Amino acid sequence: MAITAVELFSSLSNETRLRTLMLLLDAGELCVCDLTGALQLGQPQVSRQLGLLRKAGLVVDRRAGQWVYYRLDPRLPEWVGAILRQAAAGTRRRRPFSQDRRRLAKSRKTDSCN
Repeated sequence: MAITAVELFSSLSNETRLRTLMLLLDAGELCVCDLTGALQLGQPQVSRQLGLLRKAGLVVDRRAGQWVYYRLDPRLPEWVGAILRQAAAGTRRRRPFSQDRRRLAKSRKTDSCN
């Protein structure tokens, strides 16, 4: 499925989905528990937004035991990647994005998913 501009910008218009995409762009692959800690949101809310991102064709998932890991779909068109990279460059030092990255780094040191 090829993502359309409307699907992309609709996904980016939701703060939770945008924050999630920025974390995935930086980290590569994250489990739901990583995202709930970094975003300080409940698992149902994060999972719902991830489901919408998956439906839009922006992320893919893989299961490993009881954990579900998400990453950007490697088949995304270059124009989508360029937009995401520009968004990351513009938000990297701004709240809440900078706080999300700090919380993620801290939780990954303590391995919060286990």
